[in-house]
Amino acid sequence: MSGRYDENDHEHYERPRRHTRPRTKERPRYDDAVDGVVTTVDRGRLTLQVDGVTVWAVKARPLGRKGVVVGDRVRVVGDVSGVDGALARIVEVQDRATVLRRTADDDDPVERVVVANADQLVVVTALADPEPRPRLIDRALVAAYDAGMKPLLCLTKSDLADPETLLVTYRSLGVPWVVTQRGADLTELRERLAERTSVLIGHSGVGKSTLVNALVPDADREIGQVNAVTGRGRHTSTSAIMLALPDNDGWIIDTPGIRSFGLAHVRPEDLIEAFPDLDEMTEDCPRGCTHGADEPECGLDEAVARGEADPERVESFRRLLEARSGPEY
Repeated sequence: MSGRYDENDHEHYERPRRHTRPRTKERPRYDDAVDGVVTTVDRGRLTLQVDGVTVWAVKARPLGRKGVVVGDRVRVVGDVSGVDGALARIVEVQDRATVLRRTADDDDPVERVVVANADQLVVVTALADPEPRPRLIDRALVAAYDAGMKPLLCLTKSDLADPETLLVTYRSLGVPWVVTQRGADLTELRERLAERTSVLIGHSGVGKSTLVNALVPDADREIGQVNAVTGRGRHTSTSAIMLALPDNDGWIIDTPGIRSFGLAHVRPEDLIEAFPDLDEMTEDCPRGCTHGADEPECGLDEAVARGEADPERVESFRRLLEARSGPEY
């Protein structure tokens, strides 16, 4: 031991303490924050609409890992003038009314939020070129029912094929539809979109961007072509974008073309709740019944036998149930 310190003189061996301010649970109130809605998300930079002004913002650090997606209603502080170089901060993400989710595949436990606060899911599918993919349509409908959103089928390119061939599959589900073709009148579709926030999904090449450009003339969404060999379209939209319909008559959200729609997050008991008339017929089902076609003593089968349930509607529901884990093609 050195003669300078005694062996009991511990304070000379301790690391100097940092003089930091004590932590507090109090957080800023942000009384000056204003409301906005997220219209695009691009690598951490977000575009918002605040009182009709386009504003660029980043997420405030206190939000941590909380994700912000297109359609989120947020509170913002900072420069919301919208001038070049101005940047605001999102300090709060308000509760979401609806959340459209998907997983990468049916075995992926990680849910991905596609959009928030949309009340209608528009499933856009071409009647030909490329050929319709009913399994993918079924999966999109399952996601809509799970999210509590109203579904709408939008069938494009009706000049190339008869829509009845596809519509007969979905009539028993009561899913509304509109039929369009390039250059045709879109009045019926506009009426279905009016006063709603609608998200458009579909695989590449079905004509989503063409529809968006027709509905919102200044949208300027890039339009791709269908590959003659594979029958698939090329991705033209690379990120979701929320656009205001003319005359402030609602919002549409255009999303990139999808090639898969995993439903690992959807439970059978949640899906049946989207069909109240069928749900009440399953009250006496055995515990753990999935209401599938191979389930013994399922209440749906008994209701069909008694003539209380429409067999086609039950079959359609079970097709959606099977779509949760079946192939997408």
